[in-house]
Amino acid sequence: QVQLVESGGGLVQAGGSLRLSCAASGLTFSTYAMGWFRQAPGNERESVAAINWSGASTYYADSVKGRFTISRDNAKNTVYLQMNSLKSEDTAVYYCAASGQPFTNRVLTTTAYYYWGQGTQVTVSS
Repeated sequence: QVQLVESGGGLVQAGGSLRLSCAASGLTFSTYAMGWFRQAPGNERESVAAINWSGASTYYADSVKGRFTISRDNAKNTVYLQMNSLKSEDTAVYYCAASGQPFTNRVLTTTAYYYWGQGTQVTVSS
């Protein structure tokens, strides 16, 4: 059974930082591209960042470029999202997801992902 478990969310002031983690089990982690998505109340789920199986290639949404960094540790079956210079508009539930699709810009869409975590809340106060 595949499980993706996010952690690291919380309440932070604008300008602060958080590091999200997503621990994966039940799949051959090193063969999957991984992505982070977020969903704010009343909004659709949107892509934040994605990383290929080796960590050599990444994609970022324009809204987070230069502030967020996605990385992975295949030995620990974990993907990370380092979030710096947080803004109030970053407030959302953040989800990690696993994709077996080829690593093209399609990994910025929800339909590319097979497995999803339950999400972790990030709240940025202004």
